[in-house]
Amino acid sequence: MSATPRIEIDLSQQTLTLFDADGDEIKQYLVSTATKGGGEFEGSHQTPRGSHRIRAKIGAGAAPGTVFKGRRPNGEVYSLELAEASPRRDWILSRILWLCGEEVGRNRLGGVDTMRRFIYIHGAADTAVMGKPGSIGCVRMTNSDVIDLFDRVPVGTKVEINE
Repeated sequence: MSATPRIEIDLSQQTLTLFDADGDEIKQYLVSTATKGGGEFEGSHQTPRGSHRIRAKIGAGAAPGTVFKGRRPNGEVYSLELAEASPRRDWILSRILWLCGEEVGRNRLGGVDTMRRFIYIHGAADTAVMGKPGSIGCVRMTNSDVIDLFDRVPVGTKVEINE
């Protein structure tokens, strides 16, 4: 892909849509955003709204289901046994697209900084339901979908999150 695509995330529809540089839809994915809805404040457990960009891509070449802790693979691969051993764990799997806010005072700097809140688009446990809010702020995708998206977008891709 030569020109930069862009992403739109719709919190009300629980979808992530990838567009090409001309504005034509490439693909739409079901996602799971915050149970508490949209919001920007640190500690809110809400998904930040507004204009963002992908600041970093983490996990290229990792096996599907690779478990990340502190943005690094920790040597585990998600399994039902692992899930049963840690039933309350918020799984960050397969790939991470780390978001950075673009709007000072709304989602960048101070107590509303998306990047400092560690807000990602990332893979989720097989039991996570897509199309329904369920995260603590991040945008969850199935592992196959986040790998597909990761391979389609470069660092710097614009991401718009709307309600």
